[in-house]
Amino acid sequence: MKPINIMINGMPGNVASIIAANILDDNRLTLLPFSMTGPDIQAINHKIKDLDFKLIKPYEVENILPEIMRKFPDMIAVDFTHPTAVNKNGELYTKLNIPFIMGTTGGDRDALKKQVLSSSISAVIAPNMAKQIVGFQAMMEYAANTFPDLFKGYTLQIKESHQNGKADTSGTAKAMVKYYNKLGIPFSEDNIIMERDPQIQKSELNIPEEYITGHAWHTYTLTSPNKTAKFEFSHNINGRDIYAQGTIDAVLFLHNKIEEKKKENNTNKGAVYTMIDVLKG
Repeated sequence: MKPINIMINGMPGNVASIIAANILDDNRLTLLPFSMTGPDIQAINHKIKDLDFKLIKPYEVENILPEIMRKFPDMIAVDFTHPTAVNKNGELYTKLNIPFIMGTTGGDRDALKKQVLSSSISAVIAPNMAKQIVGFQAMMEYAANTFPDLFKGYTLQIKESHQNGKADTSGTAKAMVKYYNKLGIPFSEDNIIMERDPQIQKSELNIPEEYITGHAWHTYTLTSPNKTAKFEFSHNINGRDIYAQGTIDAVLFLHNKIEEKKKENNTNKGAVYTMIDVLKG
């Protein structure tokens, strides 16, 4: 198979950089030496291993990205930028016919999906690229659909802790809310408890100090009305390596879907996939 051309946007951010390092070690993929970056980034280049990346500022994107597309018309974009850039970047990808993986959380997800479905491209849009967590979500979805109101009358507390550079509430935590709603607990995304204070993370949550700048700890606590029964589910991720393999799987999945559309001569229809589709595929 000819290597798939990948452009990772969001450097010099840690998630984008770690995923880029993993892609450089995968001979099924070719990493292009460009990355869209944020308006506050002063650097013009970023190096990972032996590859230098040109960092493309927002004011440069509309001029530079079409030229990259002309050189690499079959590339797939992988987006780990910033919540405020989600919809603008989605609009850009659809305008330029660039299939993409949206790993960035936040933004108006419904609007993003509509953008893709009204275009001719395909995209994987997911609040979490970690396959094991996505599998856990699938189990929760099964429980919610199979045993509705199982926890009716229980109270729910959702706590999530991430590095203090994460601007928004965890997309994974928000995605879990709807499953607990189906299980009989009226709970709003606004009730999710966010922790971004490094001191509290170290002293109260006991997160290892070396992972304070990169972690994702989630706890879901369900308590019965008379407080005689408690159920607790946690998934604690240190570092970001877990997201790399999921992202690579998503790229390979999306590439296969694009090739299928070509064979079916169905390239004018947009398609949106999730990480559940990736796992099943």
